[in-house]
Amino acid sequence: MGTPHAGEQYDDAFVPDDREIGVGPHPEPWPDGPHYDPELLAHGDRRNVTDQYRYWTREAIVADLDTRRHGFHVAVENWQHDFNIGSVVRTANAFLTAEVHIVGRRRWNRRGAMVTDRYQHVRHHDSVATLAAFAQAHDLPIIGIDNLPGAVPIETYPLPERCILLFGQEGPGLTEEAWAHAAAVCSIAQFGSTRSINAGAAAAIAMHSWIKAHASGG
Repeated sequence: MGTPHAGEQYDDAFVPDDREIGVGPHPEPWPDGPHYDPELLAHGDRRNVTDQYRYWTREAIVADLDTRRHGFHVAVENWQHDFNIGSVVRTANAFLTAEVHIVGRRRWNRRGAMVTDRYQHVRHHDSVATLAAFAQAHDLPIIGIDNLPGAVPIETYPLPERCILLFGQEGPGLTEEAWAHAAAVCSIAQFGSTRSINAGAAAAIAMHSWIKAHASGG
C-alpha cells in the first residue's frame, strides 16, 4: 500500500502527552492477509482502534464494520456550525451507527470526532426536506430528540429498530421543520435547574437508549 499521507491512516492525535498508545512493530513472521497494512506491521499501530483491528488498513476496518452496523442512523442540524457535531460522530462510531447525517451547512468541526469519522459513513443534506426524503425512501422514521413541550419521554418510548435519531442545534434545538417531519419527538428526563443538556450528551443518551433496546452488547 505504501506510506499513507500524513493524517490519513494514522491517528497521531490520540497520543496523550508523553504516553504511547497502541502497539509497536509486529514481530516477524508477519501475519498474512489482505486486511493487514505492511507499514503498520513494520512501524507499529498507534491508532485509537480496538485490539481486533490492530495492523488492519482503514479500508478493511470500515468494510468489517459495514457487515454489522446497527439499524439506526443519527442526524444533526448544522445551521450555525455547531461544535458538538464532532462529539456526536465519535459517539455514533462507538455505538456502530449505520450513518451520520449532517443537515444544513456542509462544514462541521471535526476536532471533536477525534478522527473517528474515518471509520463512520457521514452523509450531507442541504435541508431537513432532503433528509426526510432519504428517510422515506429507506423506510426510516425520524425520531427527534428535544426537551420542548409536546415531547414524549425517551425512557418509556419504544424506539424503532430502524430509525433516524434527529438532533437540533445547540441552544435552539430542533427547528419547526424538523418537528414537522418527525414521527415522534422524545425528551430526556432532567432533574436539575437547567432547561437543557449539551447536545453531544443528549445524543449519547439517545443512542444508548437505542442500544439498550435493540443490541445485546459489544
